[in-house]
Amino acid sequence: MKVRIAYIEEPPFYWTGKDRAATGADIELAEVVLRAMGVSTIEHHLTSFEELLPGVQEGRWDMNVPIFATAERAKHVAFSVPVWSLGDGFVVHQGNPKALTSYEAVAARSDARLGIIPGQIQLGSAKSAGVSDGQIVMFKDQPEAVAALLAGKVDAFAATAVGNRVIADTHAELEAVAHEIGENSSTPVGAFSFRIGNDRLLHDVNRKLSEYLGSADHRSRMAKYGIMKTEIDSVIGR
Repeated sequence: MKVRIAYIEEPPFYWTGKDRAATGADIELAEVVLRAMGVSTIEHHLTSFEELLPGVQEGRWDMNVPIFATAERAKHVAFSVPVWSLGDGFVVHQGNPKALTSYEAVAARSDARLGIIPGQIQLGSAKSAGVSDGQIVMFKDQPEAVAALLAGKVDAFAATAVGNRVIADTHAELEAVAHEIGENSSTPVGAFSFRIGNDRLLHDVNRKLSEYLGSADHRSRMAKYGIMKTEIDSVIGR
């Protein structure tokens, strides 16, 4: 049995390692689950964020690595059970010179420029908070956005707080700023996605995920990538 899975460059969840092989927290999670299902061959396909949903819909691959599961995206693909829950944050220059601690803080400064990857949920969050189109700069992927931030072309890059910590750990000039989560707020969840109608694969993945998520082995593997109790516990049993 062979399964083809698509991924993008977004550490610590998925990226291409020095050996040119796919690696990361969600790559490892997929490996464990698919092997437990009896899959003998796993093919990894590097793609862009914008191609994840069309690619799995068109059958170019069988499943996507976890991305945020939204109602709009669920019109086009079938999502697995959630595998993590992640809050947003910014990567900024050390000292956060423009005090950008939230989308509202960006909106309040007309001179602030925010880097975002098209199609990701951070775009909607920024616009809902009043960030104007003129303040938003789009980048094709995380490496391009980080390079622009380092070059001073933007003041902040919006992504997940977990992923931002990895970026900041890699670049001494940068720091990660996590957004506060209100008492009545909930953080969005991420899940694998499949072509609608590929029920057998979806069912089998869900069954193994339900058995594995929250186990000691799962927690240990995810902790290597900075994904801890906070990101896991809220999706267990959902």
